Amino acid sequence: MPFGRRLGNRSQWQLVEPFTEITIAVGSMQQPQPDSPSPPPRRTLKLTVSYDGTEFYGWQIQPTRRTVQGLLEEALSDLCGEDVKVVGSGRTDTGVHALAQVASIETACPLDGTTLRKALNARLPVDVAIVDVQEARAGFHAIDHALGKRYRYVIHDGPAPDVFRRRTCWKVRHRLDVSAMHAAGQALVGKHDFASFEGAGSRRVSSVRTVKCLAVSRPPGEADLIHIEVEADGFLYTMVRIIAGVLYDVGRGFRDIDWPASVLAAKDRRLSGRTAPARGLVLVRVEYDAAWFELIEGMGSLAGRPPESRDSKA
Repeated sequence: MPFGRRLGNRSQWQLVEPFTEITIAVGSMQQPQPDSPSPPPRRTLKLTVSYDGTEFYGWQIQPTRRTVQGLLEEALSDLCGEDVKVVGSGRTDTGVHALAQVASIETACPLDGTTLRKALNARLPVDVAIVDVQEARAGFHAIDHALGKRYRYVIHDGPAPDVFRRRTCWKVRHRLDVSAMHAAGQALVGKHDFASFEGAGSRRVSSVRTVKCLAVSRPPGEADLIHIEVEADGFLYTMVRIIAGVLYDVGRGFRDIDWPASVLAAKDRRLSGRTAPARGLVLVRVEYDAAWFELIEGMGSLAGRPPESRDSKA
């Protein structure tokens, strides 16, 4: 509605239109927002894990069963506040042990390796431990990038059982000929088709593997123990335990030194004899290209391009 304004002559008035009402919707204006924090960078870590496999149903996670992978994922997820998937270098069976199993994880957890190791060990039971935590290049995969593994099979052939080793060795009743066992095992060194040494249920496409070394000896100061050390680019299901069973028959005098060679040539599991018990087997180490773990000095990032991937067929 118009209103009046008095002019210089007090008797004169001017009609003035009211101001146009302007409404500004404050909410519709673009307001400057504070910068939201960027998500923490994700890291790839290499875990070295040791465990007594006696009370585990193997490495691989299984519903309702106690496994090494399952316990690690539970502890890591609790510590890091996120779902953490653990990839092991291979699946050890029920009762098989490890001195240095390797696992890879990806996480945004900011803890340094030493702190992470201590915090994980505080959450884990006494029969599994994190030995080391190491930064790795993005893309590092514990299975795909393994170059080889070393297993040890332990036999006790003393006159009386060793109660402190009952969970980690195969106790046999008779003394074995270690020299004959070592000589017989040399036929298995090299690249061969190990079909005769592959347990039932394996899903491997090829049974060809390269055994780099095989040694049978009594460790210094342990007259009643036998170590069968086998290193290869990969292993078939229960391969080392079948090798141990074959060499046991040679050590007992049931078979001659040339028998393992004929078993190998037959490519028939039915001809290779017994599978040694799981409790005597331990994963000693897993080999990788060191370039996966090389850091730029003084910097937190990894240098160069990742090494070429190799399938270990483990």
